[in-house]
Amino acid sequence: MTGAPSPAGKGSEGRRRRRMAAGWGWGWGRALLPPAALLVLAPLVLAPDPYGEDCKTKMYPPSGPTFKGNVPTYVINLDLPPSKRWDELMRDKKTELKTVVQNIKDIANTFFPSGKIVDIVDHKISHLTETLPYPFNEELQGIANSSGVPLGEIVIFNIFYEIFTVCTSIVAEDKTGKLYHARNLDFGLFLGWDVKNNSWTLTRELKPTVVNLDFQRNNKTVFRSTNFAGYIGMVSGVKPDLFTLTMNERFSLDGGYVGIFEWFLGRRDGMWMGFLTRAVLENATSYQDAKDKLAKTRLLAPAYFILGGKNSGEGCVITRSRTAALDIWDLDIKKGTWYVLETNYDRWKPPLILDNRRTPAMKCLNQTTQENISLPTIYDVLSTKPVLNKLTVCTTLMEVYNGHTETYLRECPDPCSPW
Repeated sequence: MTGAPSPAGKGSEGRRRRRMAAGWGWGWGRALLPPAALLVLAPLVLAPDPYGEDCKTKMYPPSGPTFKGNVPTYVINLDLPPSKRWDELMRDKKTELKTVVQNIKDIANTFFPSGKIVDIVDHKISHLTETLPYPFNEELQGIANSSGVPLGEIVIFNIFYEIFTVCTSIVAEDKTGKLYHARNLDFGLFLGWDVKNNSWTLTRELKPTVVNLDFQRNNKTVFRSTNFAGYIGMVSGVKPDLFTLTMNERFSLDGGYVGIFEWFLGRRDGMWMGFLTRAVLENATSYQDAKDKLAKTRLLAPAYFILGGKNSGEGCVITRSRTAALDIWDLDIKKGTWYVLETNYDRWKPPLILDNRRTPAMKCLNQTTQENISLPTIYDVLSTKPVLNKLTVCTTLMEVYNGHTETYLRECPDPCSPW
């Protein structure tokens, strides 16, 4: 079955996953639903997606109502002291960063009107920065100094990306063995709906903070990434001529909240997802080295790591719990798997009924065919609703050769799915 997910694992675990894929539960467990509930849910399952549309074509080069603009590029000089590396970027983007942080504070005050949560962030969490590994602790302090945003709020701004990132990532191989990696970065779920403008407030305010970064040492590129100004982890990146990498959130009961809470309480044997991807992009020496580090490092939050290499067959989705790799789904051209695709659900389970980006994305990739796959045609896939939705901040396209990266801000015109 071309490019399609198949149940993973053998023995009892494999049988469990196959039962889940066959419909035992709704991707959240194995509880059986009463007949009355099935009658209510059946129309939702069988009805066509009200926000769906035919697969888009010829959307590249970006233009029109779904294109919001290009993204500036900054150099991050790794030869500088960590506290000074982000100064230039913060000088240009501190106003936009303050707007986003204020939005997060407003949301917190809505739920906790006393203001105690913000007070704790400003006066307590900043001290926990000292527990973060070098150089991340010093970089966060430097961003706070150069932006004028309190250190505790900078830390919280970085924590948010561990638990609120909802994305679509694709690695595909064409008939010549060339690899392509792309993603829609969706962010801001449940973080302030603007009824007047029919949009997520935080998603809209994040767009001016999106930047392309060129991390250099000795005036040579070590890796490139697409980031939010003020965030020091990595959600998308390429190490030229070695590998490409994106990170997607994985919804789990043993999720990011648990790991972050443990970190607050003093258990700090897990690594922040964004710090791990940053360390891998900076230090891994090959596709296999990156794969091993992403699969084996203990994490604060469960995640999906989507990795592409430079040789035929080098592409995978690593499904992670906080402690182990649960599944590694590799490209396998001989068996017809010429792409791997990840949204925010385990591939052996059906996606949430109200958030099925996987099926339309696979449909469009299969319609494209391996013969016609390229960065422009993958951009078409990522431009098709509901893969493109109200949470979509930007689309990033990457090729490992020479570390090629393109990033475009996006807009989803109505009618459009909220996620």
